[in-house]
Amino acid sequence: VCRVLLPALALALLGLAAAAGPRWTPALELAEELAEELWDAGLPGDLPELEPECRSLLAAFAEGSAALTGCLGRRARPVRLCQGCHSHYRRILPVYSAAAFTVTNSSESHNCAKSILTSDRLQIVVTLSEFFNETWEAANCANCLKNNSEGLSNSTEEFLDLFNKSLTCFEHNLQGQATDLSPNNYTEVCKNCNETYTKLNDLYNHLQRMNRQGGESAHSAHLCIDVEDAMNITRKLWSRTFNCSLPCSDTVPVIAVSSFILFLPIVFYLSSFLHSKQKKRILILPKRIQSNASLVNIQEKYS
Repeated sequence: VCRVLLPALALALLGLAAAAGPRWTPALELAEELAEELWDAGLPGDLPELEPECRSLLAAFAEGSAALTGCLGRRARPVRLCQGCHSHYRRILPVYSAAAFTVTNSSESHNCAKSILTSDRLQIVVTLSEFFNETWEAANCANCLKNNSEGLSNSTEEFLDLFNKSLTCFEHNLQGQATDLSPNNYTEVCKNCNETYTKLNDLYNHLQRMNRQGGESAHSAHLCIDVEDAMNITRKLWSRTFNCSLPCSDTVPVIAVSSFILFLPIVFYLSSFLHSKQKKRILILPKRIQSNASLVNIQEKYS
């Protein structure tokens, strides 16, 4: 009789507590206690409880999801997702795989994939897993990590080291120039940090070329979001805040080609002028026609 009355009583109290609001908090607590007793007393056959292995997998996935979500939120700005959250992401993948493919020793209807992933319309576990995978792929974190995703690649570590050195150089020179610094005068920053910034910029361009050629990773033509965001921050500081500029390495060839093109019309007209003058000099003038009187004298002479 108790097993029959407990479900009805628990549902009734839950409904009344939800309708009455905060005033029925004791009733809500009582309903929760009755619900626990209901589980202990045993449920009907069409409402099976999760198998211990499935419940353990669900708890592990919930814990991993909370850790990964917290990491993504804390490292959203400045973007440090790939370098700070790759360990959380790597730990949650096998948990989801185990939940998707593990079948317990009980009947097939109680396997974890069916109980956890597809037993309801919302499919919370599937939705969370898809969100994490899509976020990770959109960030192109594979381009920052080693092949087994156990840590940052050597090129990424080299870039981040130069990035930190650039920021340290900016900060150091700003502090040294703080007394004489006007809003638009960052000469010392531009001069003293030019070498470090140039190395950082060259390395970033090199990494971009490697990715386009399928160097360290073939996942995407883009670098990972951590590297892109770091470079964007540095370039904005360098060009907009400090108003610095890099000397173009192609300046001499550009000036040479531009000068050659500029002087082409002058050379063309000068050569045309000299060529036409030379033609005039070698022009052969025709002999003058003799007068009629001379012709008559010649005819009389030979007549």
